[in-house]
Amino acid sequence: MPDSDFQLEEATIDQLHAALKAGHITLVQVVQHYLKRVRAFNGVSSRLVTADGKDVPPATGTVRGGSPLNFPTHTLKASAFLPDLDKYQGKPLEYGRMEATASDPAVQQQFGMIAGIPNAGQVNALATLNIRGERSVTCKGDYDLHPSKGPLPKGAPPVCDEFRQQPDALELAAEYDAKYGRNPDLAKLPLYGVVFSFKDPFDTRDMRSTGGGDAAYDIDFPARDHILVGELRKKGAIIFAKAVNTEYNGRAGDPGGRNHPDKVLPSTLGYQRATWGGNPSNPYDTTRAASLGSSSGSALSVSTNMVMASLGEETRASCRGPSNHNSVALILPHKAMLGFDGGAIGADIYCDRSGIHARTLHDCAKILDALKDTGKPAGSEYYDPRDIYTTVPRSAVLTNYSKHTQSPGILKGMRIGVIRESMAHPAGDRSAEPIATAAAREIKTILGGKLGATLVESSHRYWTRDAEVELMKVDFRTALARLVPVFMPDILFRLGKDGQPLFKEFAAAIEPTEFAPGKVFGTGTMKPIDYLVELADGRIEAPVNFDIGTVQDQKLANMFRFHIPQYLKRRAADWKARGYNETLDEFAKLNARSKFWGDDGRAAFKNWEETTDPRNPLGGRQGIDERIMLRELLRRVDMMVIHENQLDCLVRLHTVYPPAIIGGAHQPGFPGNTRPETYYGPNAGLTEVLIPAGYVNVAYDPVFKLSDDGKRYENVASDKPTALAAPGLPFSLVFRAEPGKEDVILKVAAAYEAASKRRAPPPAFGPL
Repeated sequence: MPDSDFQLEEATIDQLHAALKAGHITLVQVVQHYLKRVRAFNGVSSRLVTADGKDVPPATGTVRGGSPLNFPTHTLKASAFLPDLDKYQGKPLEYGRMEATASDPAVQQQFGMIAGIPNAGQVNALATLNIRGERSVTCKGDYDLHPSKGPLPKGAPPVCDEFRQQPDALELAAEYDAKYGRNPDLAKLPLYGVVFSFKDPFDTRDMRSTGGGDAAYDIDFPARDHILVGELRKKGAIIFAKAVNTEYNGRAGDPGGRNHPDKVLPSTLGYQRATWGGNPSNPYDTTRAASLGSSSGSALSVSTNMVMASLGEETRASCRGPSNHNSVALILPHKAMLGFDGGAIGADIYCDRSGIHARTLHDCAKILDALKDTGKPAGSEYYDPRDIYTTVPRSAVLTNYSKHTQSPGILKGMRIGVIRESMAHPAGDRSAEPIATAAAREIKTILGGKLGATLVESSHRYWTRDAEVELMKVDFRTALARLVPVFMPDILFRLGKDGQPLFKEFAAAIEPTEFAPGKVFGTGTMKPIDYLVELADGRIEAPVNFDIGTVQDQKLANMFRFHIPQYLKRRAADWKARGYNETLDEFAKLNARSKFWGDDGRAAFKNWEETTDPRNPLGGRQGIDERIMLRELLRRVDMMVIHENQLDCLVRLHTVYPPAIIGGAHQPGFPGNTRPETYYGPNAGLTEVLIPAGYVNVAYDPVFKLSDDGKRYENVASDKPTALAAPGLPFSLVFRAEPGKEDVILKVAAAYEAASKRRAPPPAFGPL
């Protein structure tokens, strides 16, 4: 760094631009500084879990920042966290091991069970750096030789001669310095010099793009950028790195079939892991997951100041989880405001959407303005023919977003609905108490107290109402009771995991009725349709568990099987049009040329390959229909609550649970340490904004227990507190409003951010 008062760590976009104009720093120095941080902090942060705990031979991985990854040789004995392991009688456990990757057999990666390393000093946030020689496996090393250095070595794939024409991040920075010096045109280049990372599913033409998967493509970079990546290039951004993510956006689930894992992992929780990129760790406690959401490396790289901003993708909680657990700001625009599926590997096209991570809300908003200002004719700005979800009216898109984050003031006169469902938990759930209590205090103290907003809370059976806060006249349970009978009456006929009616009061009231093929329930006398009439008009009390968490349970949609071949064929066609041959163009080839860090992933992808019908099983619940119907239902639920209570916006907690121990147990009943209520935003396709809201200094982590028959490990709650090093583990508040009212949530969120100032950089990853 040059000799000046400017410090790149924690700097905003405006501060960077001021420093560039003042000559305190050059773009080359900016990129070099981020590279130094990558070399210092972006190493392996997990170790293998083995049967005996013995050391393993040294192994090296792919090159990052100029040096190959070095994996730890020490391992953790499985019996250290799996009790009664000598009595276990289930399927063989998939112990940790080092193996060569499918993409590059010359480099290794961790497979099977792993655990975090205490005080690792590393977080493994970025998988691929846009640095010449290491940004592609197809064109690695001297196959990416700078054009000025002569012809490529013998044996280089022909496409590499084209690939190497593209400057890497340092070379682009040098070009910009030479062209613009201290006077860039910030009107045309509003993101000049802003260093970005991207969740790996975003296609980048100058970096390996495989959705995080370990797949041996003929050409591991695409022929063209994702539309948002291309827009960032036009606006002067530096395309710096691909971030580690849960491969294929959460591993895409398992549609079921004849394939089952030969070996099992007691838990996949906390990995947020890619077979190619490895596993990230939380910067506030490196034994824990980086997030509860697959865009972990995106937010993690921003939080640890390896980049200034990042684009992530969310299907369920993949942007909000990383933002929440890494103390960074997030704008998650409504579905289709910013395209995602055009030029990206997705998991669920009905929910997938792009999100913007930065350390301040104003930076997120500046990036959003730059992305939506495409220069296309009015009315067609955001349309991408590769993304069918961009075929929507644009009346809900504001002219300017960043102006609503400037000059934040007080919120007197505004009415904010507090979604207590996001904080409610059974009395005995100690693990939820620290964050739920802290969030409730934060909302009341800052939003209601310091900023003067009127708070209006919803009610829930697991929440003791605050007598000092106004109670909603019509809350979410009431709105659901009015709307479900019209939009999704099937919800009331759902069965629980035990095969019994999920809503027992409903079953007790109606006459015997077929809930599912061959399954008849009902012990009362009412006809189901008459029950719905009474429920909708408030003459029958809704079932006790009828809430916005329960109604969002969904069956897996089979469209991942549609999306992947479509993406592969489009990518191969792009290369064919340019005279190159990419033969990885269908699901069977993807599986044949891939490896998976867990055998469960291999089995799931074989089941996906063998899925041929886009419909869910006939006579069963329809995953596609549920997603489309649920969006209509949830949007109207929000609007009813907002209208009936005259609210300006809503605020909620992202999750009551801290990130879990890597490789450890998950919260009983909530795989992934999240809850259906967390999925509200993506299921409804609504804009949400996250702002860091504080830290908790204690956690109650669940533990494993061997089942009575000895065949599996179960997740059980624990009352044993774990003290956390300062500042603790972060949590965020989530703001949302009706579509087209993003100006309101930006105003409220900016006021909260300015009044609270809760972000604290992770202490172990401070300035070099």
